Amino acid sequence: MTTTAAAPAQEQRKLPRPFWALWAGTLVNRLGTMVMPFTGVYLTQARGFSVAVAGLAMTLFGVGSLISQLVAGLLTDRIGRRVTLSGSMVATAAVMLALGYSSGLATILAGMFVLGLLIDAYRPASSALVADLVAPSLRPKAFGLLFWAINLGYAVAMVAGGWLAHLGFSWLFFADAVTCVVFAALVWRAVPETRPLHDETATGGFGAVLRDRTMVAFTVITFGQALVYLQTVTMLPVAMTDVAGLDTREFGMAMALNGILIVAFQPLVSGWLGRYDLPRVMALGLAVMAAGFAATAYATTAAHLALTVALWTTGEIITAGIGGTIVAALAPAHLRGRYSGLFGFAWAVASVVAPLAGSRLLTVSMGALWFTVGAVGLLTAAGMLALGPAVRRRTAL
Repeated sequence: MTTTAAAPAQEQRKLPRPFWALWAGTLVNRLGTMVMPFTGVYLTQARGFSVAVAGLAMTLFGVGSLISQLVAGLLTDRIGRRVTLSGSMVATAAVMLALGYSSGLATILAGMFVLGLLIDAYRPASSALVADLVAPSLRPKAFGLLFWAINLGYAVAMVAGGWLAHLGFSWLFFADAVTCVVFAALVWRAVPETRPLHDETATGGFGAVLRDRTMVAFTVITFGQALVYLQTVTMLPVAMTDVAGLDTREFGMAMALNGILIVAFQPLVSGWLGRYDLPRVMALGLAVMAAGFAATAYATTAAHLALTVALWTTGEIITAGIGGTIVAALAPAHLRGRYSGLFGFAWAVASVVAPLAGSRLLTVSMGALWFTVGAVGLLTAAGMLALGPAVRRRTAL
């Protein structure tokens, strides 16, 4: 039996204890995010497969990720937030361990697809839990703190993963699996089920979400934002090392500034920015990001790159938590999983499109890539400003 466990918004003056359990679980889980950054190396070095096979495995993972957010969104609304989150984490742990001991090509390819389905399936449930548990005025801070935990955990995991890989790749899979189980246990024991009692629309699909023109428009804006931001992990390393001529150490040091700035400043500003008009705040952040990426066309040294990283990281910090807050405000309580799933789907699609489009533009020139990325960012910011009145009418943000 499900119950609505969230306290009335007007009674909340601080983030509730179940949120902190969710936050702690997210941090622990991200501390163990070691397998995916090293998957290509694992498949080619430890298992002896070709680069082409490694690429196929990652493609299958991407296909699973595309499906993941939609399926998880449905499950979040139908069977509950806690069950979906904990169940997907336990299942992820099992697949991690199976992959760590698999050697056959067919098994590995199937495992990568299933891993894509599961590894981020917790996100719609996590977002719905925040929306259910946290007062609207505190949601920018709450989503911002989750963003901070993800970035901090990932930064530590990259360092720890490099060391563990030297001991043996199986340690990566074991560490990732353990942190998934810890996340599941924390949520299961400390976070109540918050899914609203049965509603006749809770058994439907995504029709109600897709009929919400404001949400659909915001999803398009989210897709544009993701296209811009995901260049940091797709084309930026290639552009700076292969085209601009930086060595990997210079590039790594410049990119480290991103994590340093987020860890140092993002928790300090999310709650403060949440007091202002959120559509305008998000538009500002998107515009700053666009300027930072456009300036990358002129980056020829590590110092120049560091300046652009600082600029687009500032935009990233401004927007952190705002998207999730808007989705939580737009979504009816019984559809929060599906709304969050559609939000996540935009990022999943962008993860496929971004490298394809970026690589084609980079073959033309650095300017073609980064000026186009900057233009997309500015259009996305303008779209957010245009959508602002509709968002405010719906949510009183």
